[in-house]
Amino acid sequence: MASRDTQTLAHEGPAWGSRREMNPLETLMWRAESNPRMRSTVCGLELLDRAPDWDRLVAAHDWASRLVPRFRQRVVEPPLGLGTPTWVVDSDFDLGYHLRRMKIPAPGAWSELLEAAQQIGMTPFDRARSPWEAVLFEGLADGRAAYLLKLHHSTSDGMGGIQLLSMLHSRTREHNPHKPQRPEPEPEHPRALALLVEQAVRDVRAVPALARSASGVLSRLARPQRATREAWSYALSLRRVLADPEAPGSPLLKGRSMSWRYLALDVDFAGLRGASKAAGATLNDAYLAALLAALRRYHEQLGVPIEAAPIAIPISVRRDGDAAGGNQFTGARLPGPVGIADPVERMRAIGELVKEARAEPAINAMGLIAPALARLPGAAVADFMGSLTATNDLQASNVPGIREDVYLAGAKIERMYGFGPLPGCACMVTLVTHGETCCIGVNVDPAAVTDIDRFADCLRAGFEEVLALSANARPVELRV
Repeated sequence: MASRDTQTLAHEGPAWGSRREMNPLETLMWRAESNPRMRSTVCGLELLDRAPDWDRLVAAHDWASRLVPRFRQRVVEPPLGLGTPTWVVDSDFDLGYHLRRMKIPAPGAWSELLEAAQQIGMTPFDRARSPWEAVLFEGLADGRAAYLLKLHHSTSDGMGGIQLLSMLHSRTREHNPHKPQRPEPEPEHPRALALLVEQAVRDVRAVPALARSASGVLSRLARPQRATREAWSYALSLRRVLADPEAPGSPLLKGRSMSWRYLALDVDFAGLRGASKAAGATLNDAYLAALLAALRRYHEQLGVPIEAAPIAIPISVRRDGDAAGGNQFTGARLPGPVGIADPVERMRAIGELVKEARAEPAINAMGLIAPALARLPGAAVADFMGSLTATNDLQASNVPGIREDVYLAGAKIERMYGFGPLPGCACMVTLVTHGETCCIGVNVDPAAVTDIDRFADCLRAGFEEVLALSANARPVELRV
């Protein structure tokens, strides 16, 4: 981990993950883990062209933990859960606990790498420590290696994660011995009462903003007819946003467990973009259309065809000027048009559904209700969050990645896959664009997807179906 401009970063101060307290959405994800099926662990797996120098890698992580203090912070809950979880510098921080190395047994196949990675992903964090781990996997075929970074979702969403990696990864293979080194952050020993006082101070500081908001409400009340129309329109939108998608859950995917299984595919970025342009759609439309094709093929092959499936996608609500890192997204649940066989029509259909979801006045309703939900006991939070995700057959995320060459302790990063959690859903798929490749990370619940090899083949066939619309697209590679 080495920055492209460490001198600038060292003087400006870290902006990534600088909030001291969790926002309401992060609080929900943290506390929902009272139900083990709602664990919110995110893993990034990078394929390296060679094994990096271990001492250099350790030094790079020490440097990164000083540059980004979040790596040295743990989460402290206020007494009785009466306030917001707070990030504090861990007085017992031990880099040796968070960073380790493993050797994949010969012949160093991808199947063994993914098995090791998913085992780490399924293992819960020690909540008394900073919620992250990093593992270097050595012994892959052709002298390659892999690097796994595991974070709790309350730390960051996908876009924030890419911001972090873009900041920390080097643009050169060579070591820079002159990059500035920050001192270690001072450990903190918070007291329960002090945390409650901090919470009270933050609440008081929020009063002016609430007053301005109230003033806006009062001004609208001066025009009661318009206010009534707006309120009614918002209420109807809220009902649509919170309702289950108009698609029954698949009878094949109804099983749920606490187990995860990882799959990975490489898809040609130019080919997927060309396919989307051929249909007058977006790259995200083409991506979702390929996943729906995979669901269609899987169900048809098992003799249970379906016309639609409940799916969910994140919608970023980041704005210019927002601090890097953290979580700034909301979710949209859609009736995925699985039964549309023509890929062009499917792309256009899913594109219209996404546009309608983004245009909903209440699309960020979670941002309004999350503060109240975050005050509930963990079990109640888990029940509510589970009700929004347990019926989803598929959750899919598309994260713009790093397009330029980047390096980790002298090793070039050839691929970068993201593996999201399974918060009660059957399947989570994440696309990260790295260079000229769409790196597809797939996390499935084996109790839902009982024939994983068949599902993997259907995923490859689904993307090839869409890529057929583009000239000269590279074949899809299923990492096995």
